[in-house]
Amino acid sequence: MPFEDELGEALRRVGDGFTADGRDLVGAGERRGRRLVARRRAAVVGGSALALAVIGTAGAYTGGLFGSDGSGGPSNVATAPTPNSPTASAPSAPGNPKSGEGRDEAAKNRVGSGAVTADQLVGVLKQLLPGGTVTETTARGTAELTGPMVSGVFDDGKGKSFIGVGLSRVDPNGETAAQMVQCPSRTFLDYDSCTSEKLSDGSTLKLFQGYEYPDRREDTKNWRATMVTPQGYLVDAQEFNAPAEKGKPTTRSTPPLTLAQLKTFTTSPLWLPALTDLPAAPAEPVTPRTPGPKAADAMEQLLSGYGIPVVSKEDFDAELGYLVLDDGKGQSLASLQIQPDSKNRPGMWNELFVGAQTLPDGTKIVTHQRRGESAGADWWSVEVLRKNGTRVIVSAYNTKTLKGAPTRPDPALTMERLKEIATSPKWTEFGY
Repeated sequence: MPFEDELGEALRRVGDGFTADGRDLVGAGERRGRRLVARRRAAVVGGSALALAVIGTAGAYTGGLFGSDGSGGPSNVATAPTPNSPTASAPSAPGNPKSGEGRDEAAKNRVGSGAVTADQLVGVLKQLLPGGTVTETTARGTAELTGPMVSGVFDDGKGKSFIGVGLSRVDPNGETAAQMVQCPSRTFLDYDSCTSEKLSDGSTLKLFQGYEYPDRREDTKNWRATMVTPQGYLVDAQEFNAPAEKGKPTTRSTPPLTLAQLKTFTTSPLWLPALTDLPAAPAEPVTPRTPGPKAADAMEQLLSGYGIPVVSKEDFDAELGYLVLDDGKGQSLASLQIQPDSKNRPGMWNELFVGAQTLPDGTKIVTHQRRGESAGADWWSVEVLRKNGTRVIVSAYNTKTLKGAPTRPDPALTMERLKEIATSPKWTEFGY
């Protein structure tokens, strides 16, 4: 399986925004778009260094660094299927390798010699934390397939906090390295602050202050420091104002380490023995960009006749773009996804439009109104299949981010306007 598809599957398993029914027409389209973005910006928030240790690049959007419950246990995304695991592939024909064997072998090639043990990493964690006590530690040394990490519950006398670090190596000139230290898009995440700075040794450090839950349904804060060095060493540290990532109440208003302390913690040379024991990551292939106008620009042109102010625009490429609209009744997110037909599999979208309404010009159309990803959120979509096989999905939300709380009763774009946009004659001008 190509890496990007492998990563997409990892995102699907871990990210809570990637788990809708795959047979739902609109859900399938939206998930594909989000996977596209995730492949290019997967590291914006929850890129797991443990996942990096196995699949060699950015991990999942949300959590996953220390296990879903914050216990430090192995993360699903970081665990490649083995022949005895429930997710392992069925036996293949004689002479053909099992589908997971290549990935397992690639993962083994990125495992260290074991020169740094789990106990040694626990010692480093305790040494770097400023006073207090460290309990409930979990760690993996450099010989572990899922990569070195260490975590524990830190108590400085002002409330317990879960703290952990994942260590890995990436191609320092690759897209993953750049994404890991890039601040996240506010289209996908509402957070308090984020900076990315170049250090004197050529390393890049991202400092992030956000929340464990994007809709802030709980008060758990997630502060994070991610560093990538010119050698491709990746140190990814997170701290919370609760004794676990998820599932336990907060014990303090903020995590214990200030951003300055978190920077010192993450950039400490004490992590180097573990990092240098890991083999260098392979060079990443260059991902080609889809030619053509950016989807957000096309969306803005299609909206120009409605007189709705555009507050912000998020450009990704020719296939996916987001706008935040404000008609005076509350900000509202709108998105456009353009999915051309496959040269290798012509008509690949046809099965999704069986029974759909067919317009006089041959365009097929389906509509959907569903709940969004947070309580009270609405997600309205119109999906069309153009005569040339291109699939177009236009969506509107009553939120200003994909996972945020509602900002208004209904999306700024009505279903009728979504239909007008999706079937606009301007699509021919755009080359579709």
